[in-house]
Amino acid sequence: MRELLARFRPYFLYAGVFSFFINLLLLVPTLYMLQVFDRVLTSRSNETLVVLTVASALALVVMALLDQLRGRLLAAAGIALDSLLGPQVLKGLLANAAQLGGTEYVHGLRDVASLRAFLTGNGIFAVFDAPWLPFYLILIFVFHPVLGIVATLGAAFLIVLAIANEKLTREPLEKLQAESRKAARYIDTSLRNAEVIGGMGMIEAVTRQWQDFNGEVQKRQLQANRLAGFAGGLTKFTRQFLQTAMLCAGAYLVIDQHVTAGVMMAATIILSRALAPVEMLISGWKSLVEARAANARLDQLLQARPADQAPTELPAPAGHLALERVVFAARGMDKAIIKGVGFELAAGEVLGLIGPSASGKSTLARLIIGLWRPNSGTVRLDGSDIGHWPRERLGPHIGYLPQDVELFAGTVAENIARLGEADSAAVIDAARRAAAHDMILRLPKGYDTPIGEGGAALSGGQRQRIALARALYGNPRLVVLDEPNANLDAEGEAALMQAMAGLKQAGVTLVVISHRPSLLAGADKLLVLRDGAVDLFGPRQEVLARLTRGAPPAAPLKAVDGGAP
Repeated sequence: MRELLARFRPYFLYAGVFSFFINLLLLVPTLYMLQVFDRVLTSRSNETLVVLTVASALALVVMALLDQLRGRLLAAAGIALDSLLGPQVLKGLLANAAQLGGTEYVHGLRDVASLRAFLTGNGIFAVFDAPWLPFYLILIFVFHPVLGIVATLGAAFLIVLAIANEKLTREPLEKLQAESRKAARYIDTSLRNAEVIGGMGMIEAVTRQWQDFNGEVQKRQLQANRLAGFAGGLTKFTRQFLQTAMLCAGAYLVIDQHVTAGVMMAATIILSRALAPVEMLISGWKSLVEARAANARLDQLLQARPADQAPTELPAPAGHLALERVVFAARGMDKAIIKGVGFELAAGEVLGLIGPSASGKSTLARLIIGLWRPNSGTVRLDGSDIGHWPRERLGPHIGYLPQDVELFAGTVAENIARLGEADSAAVIDAARRAAAHDMILRLPKGYDTPIGEGGAALSGGQRQRIALARALYGNPRLVVLDEPNANLDAEGEAALMQAMAGLKQAGVTLVVISHRPSLLAGADKLLVLRDGAVDLFGPRQEVLARLTRGAPPAAPLKAVDGGAP
């Protein structure tokens, strides 16, 4: 974040320059009043009054223009920061969300909005104006040392109050933000599962649980508001009392004829102007804390995401896949999900991956396509660590059909084309290879049919067949299908078998996870995964024979380099 914000240094430098002249010109009304009291009223000169009034009006016009320019400049900085940071944060969010339990930064885009709102709001003006406080105090000292001492003591008390406010409110405000994000995540999850909640009569239960979350938010909100209200009230009292004290000190000096009445009034107004940004900072401290916390979270998110690199571009893979003693454990868990898995597939071979539920099959699928990185061991595609491939370059060579199919709002063609610029010929070719072309043509508008958010306009089987076409778009060389027939009827399963046969004939390396033996009839090899480790691996017929005989767990039938012991 520091590197990103450094790009906007010119914006802030120009805003600082504008602030200098704005704060100088803010003295114009004070100086005008001082001259009226001490010169015009004593000399009774109309000409002097007119000249002073015109000059003051011109100066205030210039100040207003500079203030408008500063506001537009900082607003442009906020919009530019959003445009620059938003895509990077979204990439980081998507990469993080794809990881197991990756919900820590789910509200990253809201943090970007918080920074933008701070840069385009009034709080940033107080940040630029507050540093001019010493300048105003020096000016008051020039009028008279006694007035300067009163102003300095009052300003020091207000600064101490601002620091105390920061110490007292930081933790409650951070806890309020954390509880608010927790409640928001719960609502997001509930909305995604609205069908289940409504169908099973869970609305009251979900509402009660949300009320518990929201109750914590309300408690934190009340605590933060009490502290903020106390600080705000004390700040207002201090400012009013300081103005009274300055008038008192000024009146005493006027009575003893040390200063004029104009000096007394000018010093009081200057002090009020000097303390205004400090008071604004205290009253708007919540937005400042939110912006600071958002900046810290975004910094963590961007540091966690590897920097974009430009490695040597490798040739398109043929599909040779090898796993070398791969171990994977979820973050914060001691027990590994995948335990030393190793096997090898030649380009064009078909692997059937089977095993009991919770044996780690879907986790292994995500490791194979490089979505997750192993804690140890290596997944290699054509000899290269799959984690070293930039995702943008690797993606077109990978086809993946997850167990839980998700489609995007848009047309069928846009979804098959992976939301890129749709190549009609490639889209139709992928649909034909997935044996989904005829099914798509029967839709109301064929390939141009809007499917709604999440594919709401389609049945489960239709979504799965379109997702299979998406996986085959662009002729990938490695395809992983996780329970591809989970929502298919007999016609859909026959189409899936036809698509798999076409992939094998085209020499595509295929990994199929399934509980149905019929789907694995064309597999060259089978891998039985049990409790995250390889139980059996080898040619399909030999593995099936071992399973049929009910043989006890044994070492893989075919030893491979890096295979599991």
